[in-house]
Amino acid sequence: MWRKIRRALRIAGPGIITGAADDDPSGIATYSQTGARFGYSQLWAMLLMVPMMIALQEMCARIGIVKGMGIAGVARANYHKSVLYTAVGLMLIANMINLGADIGAMAAAARLIVPLPFFVLAIVFAVLSLGLQITFSYRVYSRYLKWLTISLFAYVLTGFVVSQDWSEVLHATLVPHIELTFGYLMILVGVLGTTISPYLFFWQASEEVEEEEERGGLPPVERLPRAGPLPSVSPTDIRNMRIDTWSGMIFSQIAAWFIIITAAGSLHKAGMTNIATAADAAKALEPLVHSFPSAGKIAEIIFAVGIVGLGLLAIPTLAGAASYGLAETFGWKVGLFRKPADAPQFYVILAVAMLGGMAIDFAGIDPIKALIFSAIINGVVAVPLILLVILIANNRQIMGKEYANGIWSNLIGWLTLAAMALASIAMLVSLIR
Repeated sequence: MWRKIRRALRIAGPGIITGAADDDPSGIATYSQTGARFGYSQLWAMLLMVPMMIALQEMCARIGIVKGMGIAGVARANYHKSVLYTAVGLMLIANMINLGADIGAMAAAARLIVPLPFFVLAIVFAVLSLGLQITFSYRVYSRYLKWLTISLFAYVLTGFVVSQDWSEVLHATLVPHIELTFGYLMILVGVLGTTISPYLFFWQASEEVEEEEERGGLPPVERLPRAGPLPSVSPTDIRNMRIDTWSGMIFSQIAAWFIIITAAGSLHKAGMTNIATAADAAKALEPLVHSFPSAGKIAEIIFAVGIVGLGLLAIPTLAGAASYGLAETFGWKVGLFRKPADAPQFYVILAVAMLGGMAIDFAGIDPIKALIFSAIINGVVAVPLILLVILIANNRQIMGKEYANGIWSNLIGWLTLAAMALASIAMLVSLIR
């Protein structure tokens, strides 16, 4: 079995890494919070978002493969600067908040098992992640990133260990339940935002380009065509990308679904409807080890390892998305496969993004609240960026007739845009009332 898992992880590309990074500390906190506060009532959103995630991330990956550039590079070549600056600016704002929240969550989780000050741990994780990205090539780094996805299985196992009313779980998954209250809509926007996150759009498109660069399949940037697909694109490339993307997104949502039912079956049923600290979030995993002595401590260790592991997976995607987006905006060299001396601006942005995110942790914001807040920000910011992705992927002059969006991509894409926009507007209206 382990041999098959190793083979699958070896074959997997940007899609599986993107899907796993989607369940970052912010995602775990938001999914746990909705499970603790509302029980199973938002499970339907997990099912609804599967086609949404697949459609959007497939568009982003297809843009990267077809054009040999990331989202910002394509926008720079084909749209007015105001569109480019707005898109990248919104992504950077959401990224910095998300980055800081994830680093803070890793530090808070690590403190459950390591008696060091919060700020020391935050610095350690920021420097460690930055050092790994600078020291190792993407090919080497991604090999280890894929293994970190295994930490999500703790929630899958706990979901089965906890006594669940599976008929109720199935009903909540298939039948939407909506409450027009600010609290419910706020968490729903957070769930949407932490699942359909702007940084993942930029990251996956750029990583598809990076993989092609690693294989030596791309011409120099100055020879990339402004209109139409690259001559090297083949139907096999698109098919493999789709298999990878589908696998990553489905895996991501299965894990998210289990996180919710784990929190609902343990925390919500026990009357613990608000997660205020990392220790509170760790209690969701206690049923997995309830028969062991010091079960609470073991659950905290499992939780901390998972948060730190997924944080190390997510932080490079957050900082990397910022670097790709900003460097492409100004036409600088990009790529984690490059050495710092070959792409100095790219790596400077990487370091600044990491330090900027870490600085948020010194503002005294509660790490768990920051995670949920960052998810809500992502949900709001995602709306105009989804519009840009759809417009690019649907433009035949840019993508070529054969690689532009088809009927289903357009239908799901526009429905996703409408759903995200309506949820954000409803949340704001309920707040005003």
